[in-house]
Amino acid sequence: MTLCWIDGAPADRLSVKDRGLAYGDGLFETILVTSGQPRLFERHLERLASGGSRLALALDLMVIRQECLAFAAQMGEGVMKLIVTRADGQRGYGPTPDARPRRILQSSPLPAHPEHHAEHGIRLFPCQTRLAEQPLLAGLKHLNRLEQVIARGEWQDAEHAEGLMRDTSGRIIEAVYSNLFLIQGNVLRTADLSRCGVAGVMRAELLDQARALGIAVQITDLQMADLAQASEVLVCNSVYGVWPVRAFERQNWPVGPLTRKLQNLARRLLDI
Repeated sequence: MTLCWIDGAPADRLSVKDRGLAYGDGLFETILVTSGQPRLFERHLERLASGGSRLALALDLMVIRQECLAFAAQMGEGVMKLIVTRADGQRGYGPTPDARPRRILQSSPLPAHPEHHAEHGIRLFPCQTRLAEQPLLAGLKHLNRLEQVIARGEWQDAEHAEGLMRDTSGRIIEAVYSNLFLIQGNVLRTADLSRCGVAGVMRAELLDQARALGIAVQITDLQMADLAQASEVLVCNSVYGVWPVRAFERQNWPVGPLTRKLQNLARRLLDI
C-alpha cells in the first residue's frame, strides 16, 4: 500500500500554488526503511538541516523527525521520500515572508535491482549531459533534478545500470543517482562537490567509516585520466548501498577487496 502524508496528515492533493511545483523551491531526502526504521536517519536529517539553512527554509526538525519515525513505522519496509517545499506563494520569485515549509512524505516499494549489480558489478554509461557549476546549490538535494532527468534519458538498455556525469569543465562529479569513488594505490578518492553535485549521505558515511578504519581518503578534483588509473571503482547511495563498477566504455575493473569491505559496511548500516 502506498502512503502519503502532507503536513502530518494522510493526503494526496497539493496546491497548484506550491513553490516546489512552480520553482523547485525545496529539498528532498530518499530514505530506506527496513523493519519500520529509517536507515541512516541522522545523516539524512543533518543534510536536510544544512540545506534548509542554506535555502533559508525555517524547518521544524523536531516535527519532521517525529513524522518520519511514525511514517516509517507504518510503512514497515520500502523507500520513504521526504519533501519539504516553501509552501504556497504568489506569482513571482520572491518568497512569501514567514512562509511555513510544507512537509510531504511518500512511500514506495523497495526497488527490484538485479542481484548481480551488487555481486558482479555494473557498467556505467558515458552521459553527455553536463552538470552546471553553481556553488550556491552545490551539495544540496534540491528539487530541481532536470540535469539528472535528461542524463537518465540518454540510455534505455539493460546493459547500463548507472551513468557517469561530469561538470561543464570536464571533471568527474558523480553518477546520475549515486556518488562515485575511485581506489588508487589504497587511497579512497571521491569528487570535490563544492561546485556542483549531490553530497550523498552514504558517501559521507563511507568517508567517515574509511577514516575510522585507517583507510586514506581524498576529496579532490577527478579527471577522466584518474578513472583510467583506478584499480577499483564503486558507486553508492542510501538505498542500495554499494555497487562495484566493472566497466565504463572500454575500461574494466575487478571487484576488489576494498570495494567489498565498503559494501559490507553499507549493508550493515542499511540492514540489507
